[in-house]
Amino acid sequence: MAFFRFGRKDSPDEPPSPGDAGTPEQPARPPGLLDRLRAGLAKTARVLSTDVRDLFKREGRLVDEAFLEELRAALVRTDMGPAAAEAIVVDVRERLRARVVDPEVVIDSIRTQLLARLERTGAEIATAASGPTVILVTGVNGSGKTTSIAKLTRFFTRQGKRVVLGAGDTFRAAAVEQLAMWAGRLGAEIVRGEQGSDPASVAHRAVARALDGGFDVCIIDTAGRLQTQSNLMQELAKIRRVIAKQIPEAPHEVLLVIDATAGQNALSQAKGFREAAGCTGIVLAKLDGSARGGVIVPVTEQFGLPVKFVGLGETADDLEAFVPERFVAALLEGALAPTDPGGSA
Repeated sequence: MAFFRFGRKDSPDEPPSPGDAGTPEQPARPPGLLDRLRAGLAKTARVLSTDVRDLFKREGRLVDEAFLEELRAALVRTDMGPAAAEAIVVDVRERLRARVVDPEVVIDSIRTQLLARLERTGAEIATAASGPTVILVTGVNGSGKTTSIAKLTRFFTRQGKRVVLGAGDTFRAAAVEQLAMWAGRLGAEIVRGEQGSDPASVAHRAVARALDGGFDVCIIDTAGRLQTQSNLMQELAKIRRVIAKQIPEAPHEVLLVIDATAGQNALSQAKGFREAAGCTGIVLAKLDGSARGGVIVPVTEQFGLPVKFVGLGETADDLEAFVPERFVAALLEGALAPTDPGGSA
């Protein structure tokens, strides 16, 4: 297993201008991860900061059922889901009921519960002991899948690794063209087929090219449509069989891309992919300030998978390894900030 660090947001599936990601001679120097998380979680942090502070209009507050209901509503507004919100409320009720508390005490409970629920997350990504590492990427159309593949490609090429892409979403011509454009910009090779051709044949040829050409990494795009779940499962199972015949331990990773801006809807949309593809980790795309970042919590709980990477910006460098402690710190650091004279968050 290797530990990789990535960069910022997943935008719609359009490549940025050539200068967005810097140049090979002078690569872009984006802000640090915590700064990116602060920006990406701005909307969620504002919800918590304003709503949690509003529970403490006066010095201290009695923890009664009215307080707990207000707290639950504030937590749900972050998109962290009812299960996580209820767990926090139960913790506060059990420890603090009928006590007068300050906001720091409640924030500490939120922090503890979030970290406990995110402990499965991590940024380790499996790599081949020898030969090419094969990564399947799946997710619904519009989730940021193509852009996430570009960001993965950018990371590997900046490490001096040779990357070949397999354009396996053959039923959507735009997906193939977008991936080809990214490949040209990022110095990767691409294997593609005719529109409507068998995705498994594209995957086979991509892996064969990786083996024959001595490539380090092979990243394969897969269908971005649900169809029926049985058809999806059959198609993805075929891709996996074809790859495993060439490299028995492959695919080494199957990453599911989820759009953070879709909130709870993203969870139901991605459920079929998770079951069909045998996913090993999640890329949470478009966590750029327009999303409510609390969705990371139900993502990990409902899928039972680690969030390995988050998209935090618009360029090819903008994917970061997900670190739970930094995520929670960025989410909660403003919750106790004093209100300005005008009363804004």
